[in-house]
Amino acid sequence: MRNPSYDILFEPAKIGPLTAKNRFYQVPHCNGGGYRDPSAVAEMRGIKAEGGWGVIFTEQTEMHHTSEITPFIEQRLWDDADIPALRRMSDAMKSQGALAGIQLAYSGINGPNLYTKEVPLAPSALPIRTFTNDPVQARAMDKTDIRDLRRWFVNAAKRSKIAGFDLICLYGAHGFGIFQHFLSRATNQRTDEYGGSLENRARFVNEVIADMRDAVGDTMGITLRVSLDETIGQLGFSNAEVREFIEMNADLPDLWDLAQGTWEDCSGPSRFKEEAAQEVLVNGIRELTSKPVVGVGRFTSPDVMARLVKQGVLDFIGCARPSIADPFLPKKIEEGRIEDIRECIGCNICITGDMTMSISRCTQNPTFMEEWRKGWHPEKMNTKGDSSNVLIVGGGPAGLEAARALSLRGYDVALAEAGTELGGRVARERLLPGLSAWGRVADYRTYQLSQRPNAETYFDSRLTAQDILEFGFENVCIATGAHWRADGVSRQHVVPMPADPAMPVFTPDDIMAGRLPNGEVVLFDDDHYYMGGVIAELLAKAGCTVTFVTPSAYVSDWTLNTLEQAAIHRRLVEAGIKIVLNTGIAELKAGEVVTECTYTGQTSAIGCEAVVMVASRISDDALYHELKAREADWADAGIKSVKLIGDAAAPGPIAWATYAGHRYARELDMPDIGDALPFRREVTQLA
Repeated sequence: MRNPSYDILFEPAKIGPLTAKNRFYQVPHCNGGGYRDPSAVAEMRGIKAEGGWGVIFTEQTEMHHTSEITPFIEQRLWDDADIPALRRMSDAMKSQGALAGIQLAYSGINGPNLYTKEVPLAPSALPIRTFTNDPVQARAMDKTDIRDLRRWFVNAAKRSKIAGFDLICLYGAHGFGIFQHFLSRATNQRTDEYGGSLENRARFVNEVIADMRDAVGDTMGITLRVSLDETIGQLGFSNAEVREFIEMNADLPDLWDLAQGTWEDCSGPSRFKEEAAQEVLVNGIRELTSKPVVGVGRFTSPDVMARLVKQGVLDFIGCARPSIADPFLPKKIEEGRIEDIRECIGCNICITGDMTMSISRCTQNPTFMEEWRKGWHPEKMNTKGDSSNVLIVGGGPAGLEAARALSLRGYDVALAEAGTELGGRVARERLLPGLSAWGRVADYRTYQLSQRPNAETYFDSRLTAQDILEFGFENVCIATGAHWRADGVSRQHVVPMPADPAMPVFTPDDIMAGRLPNGEVVLFDDDHYYMGGVIAELLAKAGCTVTFVTPSAYVSDWTLNTLEQAAIHRRLVEAGIKIVLNTGIAELKAGEVVTECTYTGQTSAIGCEAVVMVASRISDDALYHELKAREADWADAGIKSVKLIGDAAAPGPIAWATYAGHRYARELDMPDIGDALPFRREVTQLA
């Protein structure tokens, strides 16, 4: 039974001529599939419909070929040829009574047009503002261009209607949409009737919405996504000016969709942004308009969601990442199954799919973007195979997910953990600065296993090959994890770096175990993900004088893909950490580190009392190899299969581990497919 305090979340609400069945609103979000993987994206959105969302949107959909953001892979609605793929998506979205929305985007100053080779158009002639600093400039639109763009939006609206969508979101947030480019004085430096005063800068969006209302407004709702605060200085579209704009144009769209100014701010990871972090920017805006308001903030708590609606802050609860982590979030709240929600941990691994132009992943939900490709459903497992039991060795992310999913398939599962706590690397990393939310990976799976009568957990169970051979399990899954190297082997050094034993060397494992250096410390980061920055922050808080050395041009280079690189750099500077970029380590000596320029090889020295090595990890796979060496004994022991998974097979991010555990659970006892492709894909049709 649903908790009555959440009833307000399930009340129907109007959006223009339409009514959403509840307040759960999946705002537009990318997924790395876009125009390349239309069936995969459609099935992913359809799963959200099954999960109970009242409103479901596409990702950014490029509505005209004169503005596209190659190499990033989004949806396209350039002409009628794009309608069938989008129709498949809208049908999936509406399959359970949700409203289907499409986000129309004209990228303007953010569209380099590397694929179409068109000259970019923007309110003012300025360099293109992209993640990759493309050496392209936009031409300022003249009056003919503006009239053309208005017509293109109308054409896109008509195609959206044919494609079966109920709602249109006009993208003017995160710096990515033409409407924000007109509204912001930073990107609109015009002196005609489209520039200068706020009334003039708002002219274009008013014209487009009026045009679209004439074309489709009797049957479709038109929403406007605007930035709450550009936070780029005096010329930016500030929160105060946003409020003035909304008050001046109170009834302009059928719904106001409010999001923080930059994508990095809006979708900041949990290390830097708490749940409902944008509430202060949204509070009071609802009073300026009679139209409904949706806002975002990585909402995971039903209590927070209900409070924001009851207090009149929001009419709809906007979710992107939480809807990825658990597409069934609304249904679980409705059915009183709060403890079954897979809460988003805010790691932003989902965003890396878009940033790397690949299929997205989710740490909490390994079925994300595999719904069509592999037929994986987030709440349903395939039927059990011929064998009956499985021994899983290792209670980290991979082992926990394998145990959870296998128990749902109907196998008897024994989980053997060498220590006294489940979670593996997550149990240690959740204690690092800013990473407490990551503990949800272990908490969710530990709770789910506790509810399964066919799953047993055994602590203090460090097993040998002989132990396993004597147990009599039919299937054995080795998920024993990995540990950090102390010898510097990673990208700069493929063999151990020269090191004097007199120089104390610590690894992240040492730090997480409470063994900290003192005094002046050099931290060498050749891993380039979050660990180097987090450990440096911890050491600074512990009183060490830290110099952060990396061969990369950026601190925590790969976190550019998780939208936190700039925040990490700022955090380290604020902590008093000295940052040395484009620099490797040539040698460790007693009392100093010899560094070398990545480009010239020129050396210098940094005096220090200890080195923290954040390099690569070594798989803890000895048990697996012991078992493999005794493969001749498997049959007599009743063993049908032994599989190595997760970090024990190849270290990677936590999302790689939960995926590995889930895949093992899905594929156990399934037919051998040989050399066949293990997933479906769509191949471009030859003209």
